[in-house]
Order: sequence, then C-alpha cells, then structure tokens
Amino acid sequence: MPPAPSPSLADVRAAQSGDAEAFGRVYRAHVGRVHALALRLTADRARAEELVQDAFVRAWEKLESFRGESSFQTWLHRLTVNCFLVGDRSRRRREGRVEMYDELPESPVDHDGEGLGREGRMDLEAAISRLAPGARTAFVLHEIEGYSHEEIAAMSGVAAATIRAQLFRARKKLLEVLDR
Repeated sequence: MPPAPSPSLADVRAAQSGDAEAFGRVYRAHVGRVHALALRLTADRARAEELVQDAFVRAWEKLESFRGESSFQTWLHRLTVNCFLVGDRSRRRREGRVEMYDELPESPVDHDGEGLGREGRMDLEAAISRLAPGARTAFVLHEIEGYSHEEIAAMSGVAAATIRAQLFRARKKLLEVLDR
C-alpha cells in the first residue's frame, strides 16, 4: 500500500477555519492509517469502521485544539485511541464484563491490502485478534504504536502495573499461538 499523501499544514489550518474541502483532503490523507489502527484495536471490521467515523467526527469537532506542537498524524492518532478507550469503557459498562477470546473470530481480520499476501503478518494479526480486549489494547498500543506503560495507563484510566500485566499475558498468549 503506498503511503498516504501528507496534507499540508495549510490544509489543516484551512480546515480549522471551517473549510470542508480542506478537511476532506486531510481525511483522505489519514483515513487508511486510522482504519488500520482501528482494526488492530478492535479486531472487528464493523467496530473499526464505527471507530474511524467517530474519530473523524471528533477530529472535526476538536480541530481548533490542534496547535501544531506535534504532527497532525500524531494528534489524530491520539484522538483515535482516546475515542476507542472511551467507547470501550462504555461498552464494557453496558456488558458488565470483559469477554476472553479463546477462538479465532469467524472471519479473519482483513486489512484491505495491508500485507494480506504475507503469511507471517496475517498470522500475527489473527493472533492479536484472539487476545482478550485489555491485553489486545495493551499490546497494540505498546508494541505496535509505541506508547509507554504510563501513557497507556493514563489514557485508559488503569494502573501502569495492570498494563504491564496485560502486556505480559498478551505476549505469552501470542507466543503460544504463533508457536503452533
């Protein structure tokens, strides 16, 4: 998949001023990466698509808060993770419990051209989708996205020790699954 074109700072600034066409260019430049992140976090195509929509609606609403202290990609990435964490907390409260996944989802995660031809990546993505939601979130945010234990704890509202424990369980489970 070719890298997404970077929107210019001028597009971001124009979008901040209410220019919907400029926001469309920003959207097109970032939607692929946001979707890939959403798929990794949710391991569910429908939930990932909802998360992408939520993240871009939230981005439009909060665009004035982007000050340019970090890259727009970093700002949008953090906003997407926050949307996921808030939605996940709400979902868990509604369900009253967290499910553990002992089996692969019925249809494997499809990443629209993100390396499906490479068997190793497909195996890793399928293995990640088998993790319990907390362990999957900890693994994706730490190992793939590069957040520290403390950053993940602050974003998710749990102790850093809990994040470390979830990460330990995620790594152990992934080693078991991938060694088969």
